[in-house]
Amino acid sequence: MKETAKAVGGEGERPPEPIVTKTRTQSGSRDVRPPYFFTAPRREGCRKKAVRVLGGMRLLSTTGAGKRTFILAVVVCLLALAGTAVALGFVWSRPFPSGSGPQKFLVLPRGTSSYEAARLLEREGIIRHGTLFLGYLKLVKPKSPLQAGEYRFEEPLSIVQVADKLIRGLIYYHELTIPEGYSLFDISNLLEQKGFTSAAEFLAAAGRVEQVVGLNISAKNLEGFLFPDTYRLARGTTPDEITHMMVRRFREVYALLEPQLSQSTLNLIEAVTLASLIEKETGVDSERELVSAVFHNRLKRKMPLQCDPTVIYAAQLKSNYRGKIFQSDLDFNSPYNTYRHPGLPPGPIANPGRRSLEAALSPAKADYLYFVADNRGGHVFSKTLAEHQRAVAAYRKGLARNAKAQAGSAGALGKL
Repeated sequence: MKETAKAVGGEGERPPEPIVTKTRTQSGSRDVRPPYFFTAPRREGCRKKAVRVLGGMRLLSTTGAGKRTFILAVVVCLLALAGTAVALGFVWSRPFPSGSGPQKFLVLPRGTSSYEAARLLEREGIIRHGTLFLGYLKLVKPKSPLQAGEYRFEEPLSIVQVADKLIRGLIYYHELTIPEGYSLFDISNLLEQKGFTSAAEFLAAAGRVEQVVGLNISAKNLEGFLFPDTYRLARGTTPDEITHMMVRRFREVYALLEPQLSQSTLNLIEAVTLASLIEKETGVDSERELVSAVFHNRLKRKMPLQCDPTVIYAAQLKSNYRGKIFQSDLDFNSPYNTYRHPGLPPGPIANPGRRSLEAALSPAKADYLYFVADNRGGHVFSKTLAEHQRAVAAYRKGLARNAKAQAGSAGALGKL
């Protein structure tokens, strides 16, 4: 046991006294030793070693000079941090004067990362350093994502202002007017010309008819239900989003006309189809009810409507329209050809406005069965075929007279 105690306590140290307890038994008292009969010695200086382990800062704090040094170091660090913050705040809040034009446009596609956005902004000259822009986002706006879309910058902005614009999604909207009477083909071409989508993508979206299911109609596409109006579109708006806007606008107008529809002999798809024919036949507001009366009267008598725009639409469906109507177009056997098939065509041929929808539901009280253009932007309406033939003859004479006058004007200009 002495060797063991010496190994533990060190040479020259006295081992601790073993713990001995006395217990009394029937035969007398005896010593009882626990299995572990010694404890580690207490060493002096342990607290000093602990202080040294805590590090130099704790050691310095034990003296007056150390305290002053520690406070000075803290003050210097705080001043350095404050100076950095002030410098960053100055740089972030200072507008970058880009002088390459009165305004700039920037498109952030969907899925653009902060790093890619910073590169785009720097490349377009909207900010000076993309790194500083990224630093602002990471340090000040770490949980604020940038919104996709097109942005217009009309004046120099600071990094803070640019980031706020992109975080809040203050995107630029273009106003696009869809004229009354535009067909799916016209709208798709217009959207492609304006750079919003391709014509093919829009036509595909217009073929998804689930948007009009609640209207209790059977339609192959959205023709007639894309209401003509002025819409605010942002770059990146999808074809489906555009058709949803237009159908939603149609529903709003339809809700206003529903009382008239309930009193009409036409159902919704028939009313929209007839309104599309009226829309394509005349642009004169005061004539809409008269044109509607002609079509209503012909439908009652089971006469072919003989509406030229339906022949054009049939040719467009086959991609065969050549800019004017030929005899082969009139002979073409299409359900949209109202020269060959009596009654309404199977669906709308354009997207009518509100006035044409109202006229389809409330025709004028007139006995007209015919109408023809009058060479002045309007039409001549007739009750009999003889009257109509005279009006057609007058129309053709007017065309010839106008053509002769134009040829004379062109010759006079050539001599000059």
